[in-house]
Amino acid sequence: MDLALASELSARVHKVTGHPKQTSSTMLKCGVDLGTAYIVLVVLDGEDNPLACEMEFASVIKDGLVVDYFKTLDIVKRLKEKIEAGIGAKLTHASIAMPPGTHANAKTHKYIVEGAGLEVNNILDEPTAANKVLQIRSGVVVDVGGGTTGYSIFKDGKVIKVNDEPTGGTHLSLVIAGNRGISLEEAEKFKQNKKNHKSLLPVVRPVLEKMATIVKKGISGYDIDAIYLCGGTCKLDGVGEVFEEINNLPAFVAKNPMLITPLGIAMCCES
Repeated sequence: MDLALASELSARVHKVTGHPKQTSSTMLKCGVDLGTAYIVLVVLDGEDNPLACEMEFASVIKDGLVVDYFKTLDIVKRLKEKIEAGIGAKLTHASIAMPPGTHANAKTHKYIVEGAGLEVNNILDEPTAANKVLQIRSGVVVDVGGGTTGYSIFKDGKVIKVNDEPTGGTHLSLVIAGNRGISLEEAEKFKQNKKNHKSLLPVVRPVLEKMATIVKKGISGYDIDAIYLCGGTCKLDGVGEVFEEINNLPAFVAKNPMLITPLGIAMCCES
């Protein structure tokens, strides 16, 4: 695994977020990440060069289940149209990803993306999509999303176990909201401000320890030598250290961890 390369790739996606690049390429790859906290669209050219990324905060997905179909559809349509206007090209295909163990809900995700005018040509689980970027051969990839903590265990480049448990970034926001007496949306914004991370860590640490314990139980009995973390929650300073302490293993976090999974989803699109 080349953490520097993964960080460089995610940095390039971050650079085009809200700043799309015009393209004449007809080989476009789109990844749609319907997350609990954010809906994210990433578009690459045929050589996996980032062209655009757009995202919107919305509480329309819960643990991989769509709870507001029409609002979700409207957001995906809006983000798609914004990207198409920015890159000067039409998007026709997309890949999507689900939290591990929630593929029974994949049809609804597929209907939404297809309702927005994109043919879905690949459906993955989120940690496996993330590993398209991370490229680890052996170890565990953990995607800490808004609603769940999902992981995929790899051995010799192959997935040998996937799982997903409720407890994610939204749970941190709920704790912050209660602690500070503010709304959930205000807590989400407060959490994203890096200046607040030092004071927040003691407040949310029990939730982070629960996430790390989910992974510890899941990898018990497997030969794991490192943990690779991604997902928006991993932007919080100290997350890697908590996972290391609970699991007694090194934990690595690439830059812009929120973009790793949607980038991997896009890379898996069959253009």
